[in-house]
Amino acid sequence: MIDYKFLGSRIRAIRLQRKITQEKLAEAAGVGVTHISHIETGNSIPSLQTLVNIINALECSADELLCIEVEQARPFLNNWLCDIVSDCDSSEMKLIADTVLSLKNWMRRLKISERHYGK
Repeated sequence: MIDYKFLGSRIRAIRLQRKITQEKLAEAAGVGVTHISHIETGNSIPSLQTLVNIINALECSADELLCIEVEQARPFLNNWLCDIVSDCDSSEMKLIADTVLSLKNWMRRLKISERHYGK
């Protein structure tokens, strides 16, 4: 199942990374600014054509947006996670690492991934 909130947050993150406004993205995708806003918040599901237009406007790949849904995108996801923490100092990195390890252990104890992601 596709997580449209995640998809929207990825679109927003890439848009901001590319320094593209919602207005410019909407124009390039052939939709209204409100629709882009709703897509980014997960309140609207983009049509396939709109999604392709967004991908082209952002000059990214589909797996870059759908990295959680595509098994082969794991290397991209790993790079994305590294990018997120690249500007952290050592104390922030320690806290993030401790948090991720705790979350991973908690999820495995409760088998969260099997229930929510069908693995």
